[in-house]
Amino acid sequence: MKIAPSILSADFAALGEAIARVEAAGADLLHVDVMDGHFVPNLTIGPPVIESIRKRTRLPLDVHLMIEEPERWVETYVKSGADYVTVHVEASAHLERTLTLIREAGARSGVALNPSTPPEVLQYVLDDLDLVLVMSVNPGFGGQSFISTAYEKIRRLRAMLADRPVLVSVDGGVKADNAGPLAQAGATVLVAGSAIFGAPDPGAALVALRSASEVLRRA
Repeated sequence: MKIAPSILSADFAALGEAIARVEAAGADLLHVDVMDGHFVPNLTIGPPVIESIRKRTRLPLDVHLMIEEPERWVETYVKSGADYVTVHVEASAHLERTLTLIREAGARSGVALNPSTPPEVLQYVLDDLDLVLVMSVNPGFGGQSFISTAYEKIRRLRAMLADRPVLVSVDGGVKADNAGPLAQAGATVLVAGSAIFGAPDPGAALVALRSASEVLRRA
């Protein structure tokens, strides 16, 4: 299981220190939420902050674009340091074209699915994907409660992907008590914000989350 701390829940006044702590604890990726106040009702960070993060860590950056017309910004975010660019299927009118732009810009391509969006919308772009992000909350804010229909969505997505080497990531309300069932359903990346950065010791919380994800797998 890969663990991707979401910096949305970190202390932005001490972001470099927060990133260093989770990197030292064994984080696999950093999840970076970009919101435009239109596609989702919130505003977050942009390219300059991502450039700064890129200088402070060797971890791959999964830049999650919760924005309208993401294809207009792909090249900018890749140049800023994104290793993965994840766009919402609901925000991209020409999804295959957007995924091609991501790969041509030199990053890996990801697609996010809102809670009410079925995995079958990806049927004709399965071979263009490096990552699928299953949203287990409605996007826009951290700290929301997990929506349990994500389990079935992940199972259906796994069946669709077959043996394709695509990461299946889940984001929203991920905690130690649902990490095992998510792994069992087929998730390979757990995105966690408040569960890690809201803990007294983020590094220990990350280790505990990974351990919890392996319990059912070992059983």
